[in-house]
Parts: sequence; C-alpha cells; structure tokens
Amino acid sequence: MDQLSTTNPTSEKAILVGLITPQQNERKAIEYIDELEFLADTAGAVVVHKFFQRLDYANSKTFVGTGKLEEIKAYIENNDVNLAIFDDELSPSQLRNIEKELQVKVLDRTSLILDIFAKRAQTAHAKTQVELAQLQYLLPRLTRMWTHLERQRGGIGMRGPGETQIETDRRIILRRISLLKEELVSIDKQKTVQRKNRGKLVRIALVGYTNVGKSTLMNLISKSDVFAENKLFATLDTTVRKVVVQNLPFLLTDTVGFIRKLPHGLVESFKSTLDEVREADIWVHVVDISHPQFEEQMEVVERTLHEIEENEKPTIIVFNKIDAYEFESKDELDLTPSTPQNVSIEELKQTWMSKLGENCIFISAKEKINIEELKQLLYDRAKEIHTARFPYNDFLYETYDEEPV
Repeated sequence: MDQLSTTNPTSEKAILVGLITPQQNERKAIEYIDELEFLADTAGAVVVHKFFQRLDYANSKTFVGTGKLEEIKAYIENNDVNLAIFDDELSPSQLRNIEKELQVKVLDRTSLILDIFAKRAQTAHAKTQVELAQLQYLLPRLTRMWTHLERQRGGIGMRGPGETQIETDRRIILRRISLLKEELVSIDKQKTVQRKNRGKLVRIALVGYTNVGKSTLMNLISKSDVFAENKLFATLDTTVRKVVVQNLPFLLTDTVGFIRKLPHGLVESFKSTLDEVREADIWVHVVDISHPQFEEQMEVVERTLHEIEENEKPTIIVFNKIDAYEFESKDELDLTPSTPQNVSIEELKQTWMSKLGENCIFISAKEKINIEELKQLLYDRAKEIHTARFPYNDFLYETYDEEPV
C-alpha cells in the first residue's frame, strides 16, 4: 500500500501505521488510515507509505510487533522519512520505545490532531483551549523529552538530573494548566453573558463531521464570509450570525467538526465552544453524502452530540454534496447486499431516510442546489419555536438586519 507524492521541500515525509484487530477489521483499518492521511496532509506532511499489521491487540511496548517495527525502520532509513504517525493514541512508554528504535519523530493520532488545532486556532479563546489540551496530553509524556538525561551509564555525576528537571517541568506545566483553566472559566462567563444578550432569538447550530461543508453552507445562508477550505478542522472558532428569512430573524452558528477517535482532552477543553451546540434550539446535522462511510460519520456525530447534550433537540438532516455523489449500478443478477456505492440517491431516499420525512433535505452547497428549499425548512422550524416562545407576537421583524452578532 505504497503511496508516493511529489514532496514540497519544506514538507515532512511521513509513514502511517495502523492495526487490523478483531475489533477493527481490515476495511475499517484502511478507512481510518485514509482519514489519518487526510489529517497528515492538513498538517502539512506528505505520506509516502502505509503500514498495517494484524494483531489481536496492540503491543504494550511498541504498538506493533518487533518484526514489523524492524520493517518500518528499514523503510525509514532507505527512503529518508522523518516522521512516523500511528493511528491510535500511544502510551508514554510506547512513544519512548518506538522513537528509540526508529530514530525519527513519532506522533499518534491525538498529537497530530492537537497540532492541526494549534495551527488552525485564530482567536485567543481557541488558542487557550488548544494549549490546555496540548499540556494535558504532554504532562504524562514528559519523560520522553528527557531521555538524554537518563542514567544510561551510571557513575558519579550521572544520577538524578533527568528526574529533577522532569519534576520542575511538571510543576511549571501544572501551574500553566491551572492558569489556563481559570482563563477559560472567565471566557465561559463572558460567552454566557453574550448568549444572554442575544435575547430570545431562535438558535440554530450547524453540526456534523469535519469537512462536510458546514462553513460553506453558513456562508450561503448568512451571506457572510466564514473561512471554508477542503481540509479537516478548517473551522475551530464558533461563528454566530444573525440571519433573516422572510422577516423572521434567528441566530445561525457554525461549530467545530467532529471526528472519530476525537481526543477526550479536546472535548473537555472545547467545552465552552460546544456550549453553543448545547444551547441551540435546533440542530442542523450536515452530512457529506458523497463520502463512502457517511452513515458511520453520522453515528460518530450523534454519539458526540449525546455526550454534549442528553436531551434530544429538533434535528434537520442536511445531506450535502449531492453533486459529488457517485454510484455504480448493480447488475440485476448481483445478489450481494446494496451499499451506498451501488445505489442511486433516489434509491437511498426510499431506505431508512424515508422515515425522516420533512426533517431531511438533499442539497449541494457548492452548486447551490436546493438552498432556497433549505431556507424555507429552516424558516418553518424556527417559526414553530418562535411562535411558541412569543404567542402574541405579530411577526413585525423589519427592525432586524443581517449584521453578525
């Protein structure tokens, strides 16, 4: 599974490593590694090779077996690779052992995602959240940074300095973590005040897997200029805009995308950002229907939403990127089960999607297909909540504009 690319002189050449286990079959392992490659590309690395190994469970010392690690090392030495990325979170001892053997920089999925978040963070709020998550990840891994001070040879003058420095760094990091948490508490209070100041306007939050087109959709509906790019986690900072459809105002929020194996520390540190999702009146779950595993991505989002908010919210499912949907029609004699890859969108609509009724719509934000129909659907759902909230309101909304909140 070799994949070579034309490398940028400043890009790091990377290899990816994943496991095929009883809990993660070959199809899933390949899919996760493909997503890891997209993450690596987003971070600026160039993937030149992918390694897989079948194991019952990850090796506690080196993640993969000794033989596979030697194979990886040989490839690295022969191809001038300077970065190895593993698809699962590595323990501090695994990181230390693998780096000692491979003699190159080693990252796991968590540290790669943290690096992308640090690169994407623009506001002081997002930067604070990312730094907190990074320090919480770094704290148990400090020993890896001080291997040059270990007692490798023993003797006078070789005892203790590594441990002393580690303890010093640990205290510094713990103080910094405490300070960042205080800063986030202060920011949370400010955000809460801002949300209260928005009054009783209906709040609609765009949620979904990363890179499904939420920001592009936000730009279309709110006529704003939110940064959108075909990269994972292009949006970190929550953006809120006031939108007026048929004289009915509501608030539309663009949120950070979700992903499989999202580090728990990120969910915790981004709690205040996710408050926008929690306090929304309506969720608009945007799905990239052109992705081969869009149903699994939907499950990831639904699980994450349940972690954020236990109470069910009115939800509209928006199947985006219908312009990119491709399928190969099956032969009439083919008795294999149908998959999203060999049925048309019209046939998909007759499956479980038919149970969604009016709460789902198929669009293309890029080609502006069915956008007006989506606006009408948002209007209808927002109007229901607004009417219940203001039963005697005469719907005189001409005083509202479309300036961002």
